[in-house]
Amino acid sequence: MPVNTQAEIEISAFSWVPDFAQGVVRDLRVRWALEEAGLPYRERLLDAKTARPQDYFREQPFGQVPIYNEGDIHMFESGAIVLHIAERSEVLMPRDPAERARTACWVTAALNSIEPMIAELAGIDIFNAGAEWARARRPQVERDVRERLGRLSSWLGERDYLEDRFTAGDLMMTTVLRILRHTDLVAEHPNLARYQARCEARPAFQRALEAQLSHFRKHELAEAV
Repeated sequence: MPVNTQAEIEISAFSWVPDFAQGVVRDLRVRWALEEAGLPYRERLLDAKTARPQDYFREQPFGQVPIYNEGDIHMFESGAIVLHIAERSEVLMPRDPAERARTACWVTAALNSIEPMIAELAGIDIFNAGAEWARARRPQVERDVRERLGRLSSWLGERDYLEDRFTAGDLMMTTVLRILRHTDLVAEHPNLARYQARCEARPAFQRALEAQLSHFRKHELAEAV
């Protein structure tokens, strides 16, 4: 059931990004959480190819997306924003205190224990594949990613989700696993591949993804004219 909100929610996003980033820009996480919670929002679109307006750095110290504004609430960092939204939605955050604590653990694990090495691998493959240092570094990074995915796969086992049901932890973990879409590393663990597909099949994810990609398509059509 949609959750009522008195103040209008605004998030920032990019009007266009290159193909390798489409569908993984971090505003997707916030869009998905808002869709799961039934919270309407509006967008402030930024041009990824130009410098951020100076006043934007007062909202996001590092010039990234997304930011989240709702009345007197001003936030940055996708993990913090998702947890804030989850507090208002039982779909994302269980009411039981123990289950709530576990949800927070999995959101943090996705961002701290999984994403950094996945992001390093993606950075090597997408931006530095031809560099000598990258060729030397990549085997170790891939081993590190495989080790973490193996541990995640072992934990998941035959569960549908990381805990007893879908939570914000699954939302965050799925968006992190998506960063590996240029590889077959997730597919090496069939249970992880099924888990990712299961989460991405949720209608709220599909709406969030379409909302992000629609701007990119409009930009590309305008450029083609």
